[in-house]
Amino acid sequence: MQFESKARYVRFSPYKLRSYVDVIRGKNVQYALDWLATCPIKRVVPISKMLKSAAANAKQHEGLEAKEMIIKDIRVDEGPRYRYFKPGAMGRAKIYRRRSCHMSVAIENLKDKKD
Repeated sequence: MQFESKARYVRFSPYKLRSYVDVIRGKNVQYALDWLATCPIKRVVPISKMLKSAAANAKQHEGLEAKEMIIKDIRVDEGPRYRYFKPGAMGRAKIYRRRSCHMSVAIENLKDKKD
């Protein structure tokens, strides 16, 4: 059985989060949580929160622990861009874009994966 979790409107650029998500894709959930805990970067906090939420869903519904689960699918998609203007040289207005992203993860039992 699959367990899912989503995080929407995360205030980090999807381009900067995808490199961390690519490392943990297909790995054990406990390994991924341990790996994310060792990264001293603020960007991994929403990824680990989302992964912990999916593991808590699995524990509540089926009684499964994080070491018994594997990350089947994890994605970082683009969210809305917040655009604002700041003054530029010679009286011009410069456009700034603050990117956001939507993330989703699906985890499943290791025993289901082997069958």
